[in-house]
Amino acid sequence: MTRKLALITGASRGLGKNTALHLAAQGIDIIGTYNSKADEAQALVKTLEASGVRAAMLQLDVGNSASFEAFAQQLSETLHKVFGRQHLDFLVNNAGIGINAPFSETSEAQFEQLFNIQLKGPFFLTQRLLPLIADQGRIVNISTGLTRFALPGYAAYAAMKGAMEVLTRYQAKELGARGIRVNILAPGAIETDFGGGVVRDNNEVNDFIAGNTALGRVGLPDDIGAAVALLLGDGGGWITGQRLEVSGGMFL
Repeated sequence: MTRKLALITGASRGLGKNTALHLAAQGIDIIGTYNSKADEAQALVKTLEASGVRAAMLQLDVGNSASFEAFAQQLSETLHKVFGRQHLDFLVNNAGIGINAPFSETSEAQFEQLFNIQLKGPFFLTQRLLPLIADQGRIVNISTGLTRFALPGYAAYAAMKGAMEVLTRYQAKELGARGIRVNILAPGAIETDFGGGVVRDNNEVNDFIAGNTALGRVGLPDDIGAAVALLLGDGGGWITGQRLEVSGGMFL
């Protein structure tokens, strides 16, 4: 039986790396992308291969849509040479950044950076990769709990993710004819280096979040990697067009 193959953007660290590890534990081969941290990317390849799956890492700046054509060609070559196949089974649009700035102080440069990375990037990358995604495949986009509840400083970031949630429903509708399932996963606050690591490193912030979460703690990367694996597993076959919040019950 041919193993499944997933492409995860932003896989060299944080939630993308954790997702790669969880999928590899299920026997899924991995192609990851990284922006600038080539050493971390190659270290992950070795870790994944040691777990018994095949893996590759490709450089990609999701904020630069002009690069997507060349990336798609490189991806196609990697599929053929490394994995002996023509198509992906899964695409996880994970790569992103966080900018914390009050609405009244958000600059056009910050807005455009978030737009390019969080919305324009996954929109046109997914569009370009459609010929490389197998029929009956699955796409998981990444949102945020901040589209449901509001915390000052994330207006632009959450607005982009809200647009991704709408886009997900349209993708699910339009790609359903090919049997492709499309869902969006919305993490709550997670202890990573995202946004400067404030949730992980600031005790006051961490305690505030834990105190407003039904399960009484801040989320961990394993919580998210496992949830993505759930959507891509056997139990996710009849789920499409849905927003799944993985927050431990923040602000219920």
